[in-house]
Amino acid sequence: MNENLKNRVMFKMIKKMVLLLLSLIIALATVSLVTLFICSPGEIKPFTDANGDYLAGSLAEKTSIEINGVEMGMIIKAKDVNKPVLLFLHGGPGLPEYWLNQAYPSGLEDHFTVVWWDQRGAGRSYKTAIPSDTVTTQQMIDDTIAVSNYLRKCFNQDKIFLMAHSGGSYIGIQAAATAPELYRAYIGVAQISNPDLSEKIAYDFMLDFYEQSDHHKNVNALKAAPYGTPGYDRIRDQMMHQAGIGTTRTMDSVLTGVFLEVMKSREYTVTEKVTIWRGKAFTKKTRLYQELWQCDLSKSLTRVDVPIYFFVGAYDYTVNRHLSEAYFEKIQAPEKHCYIFENSAHSPIFEEPDRSIAILKELQMDF
Repeated sequence: MNENLKNRVMFKMIKKMVLLLLSLIIALATVSLVTLFICSPGEIKPFTDANGDYLAGSLAEKTSIEINGVEMGMIIKAKDVNKPVLLFLHGGPGLPEYWLNQAYPSGLEDHFTVVWWDQRGAGRSYKTAIPSDTVTTQQMIDDTIAVSNYLRKCFNQDKIFLMAHSGGSYIGIQAAATAPELYRAYIGVAQISNPDLSEKIAYDFMLDFYEQSDHHKNVNALKAAPYGTPGYDRIRDQMMHQAGIGTTRTMDSVLTGVFLEVMKSREYTVTEKVTIWRGKAFTKKTRLYQELWQCDLSKSLTRVDVPIYFFVGAYDYTVNRHLSEAYFEKIQAPEKHCYIFENSAHSPIFEEPDRSIAILKELQMDF
């Protein structure tokens, strides 16, 4: 066989292999898209009794309302619609957390009428027409107060509960301080005080953790991209989750623990799932994001005229647990309690839901 013939035979073989590979990729992509659409009817699952019948007096709905000139989405869940309203402020910033409640049921809807509100620019409240410089701390506080007033009127309740998680706690505690007459209590889960200092502590913790674990690859990666550099943002989430200090103590991957959980939720449509990620990316470009990372609430906000309760994960370095505790000691309130969750990282209400509910019952919150 001469050289030209060999080359032609080799070319044909390579061509067949490339076409086969492309066919497999297209087939896999097609199956993935079909599966995504099948798994995304976007209908809220109603509450049912032991016989599978609709649970009388319950509420499970996806709705939208106009708040301060922007249409905003929310999901409302309650096994008994007469229970006290609890407005939940998600973190991120810019990442709604209803999907997290599906993956790690909190049980809140057994005792409250829970409102999972997508904040301005996030999830179903994301709109391309929203200018990024209008998404500010003050605007988010104003939105929270407006949503609270809407819910008070809608459910005929004089006061509601305000629960905020992580990035949402930056807004939540300021809203509670601004309009204490609206709230029966404020519950800060992974309460933010000084994000910049928290992140510096987290970096030092991870570097020490991986050095002690002889995980040389991660040590080298952290040293090559220290906190404050663009490279750190690319490795930060994965490093935290591998060290057990991320979203939950047991979640070891952002891909499987966050992204895939959002994408497999049957109560979001495909469009809504895509919008969740668009909103998260958008929020990073806003003034709100900049203001949050520059804040030090331990200096700027030390009094709230409603009862406050902090839920703190013992392994939380996403929002540093020690800074949350120190902030709690500084803040003045008519009543305050700080609870440490010994088996939790960043999301104690989802990681230890039974204890969360037990604490709320102990506080005699009119369940």
